[in-house]
Amino acid sequence: MKTKHNHRRYAAREQEDVNPLHAVANLFDVSIVFAVALMVALVSRYKMTEMFSKEDFTVVKNPGKENMEIITRKGNTINKYTPTGKKEAASGNGKKVGTAYELENGEIVYIPDNE
Repeated sequence: MKTKHNHRRYAAREQEDVNPLHAVANLFDVSIVFAVALMVALVSRYKMTEMFSKEDFTVVKNPGKENMEIITRKGNTINKYTPTGKKEAASGNGKKVGTAYELENGEIVYIPDNE
């Protein structure tokens, strides 16, 4: 036997289920999880986890090519060096900051001098 009281409860539940904003909230949650997973995958794939450590590091991108870049981090300072290709830019006084070795597989390893 249905009473008016039970009918009101059922009608209130039906109105709650029809709210279209619940689906939007769920899509937002899914997109945030996807974005975080994508960022973690990209950092892992390109082996850039040292960017998040507190250690100093040096990364050489595209070694031996025209678009080579050297990225260094000391403390909280990140520096990016790109070669100009001009011999005049390499003239002047300076100091040795490290040694670069080319391995048999073609990979170039840069070893900074200890200060």
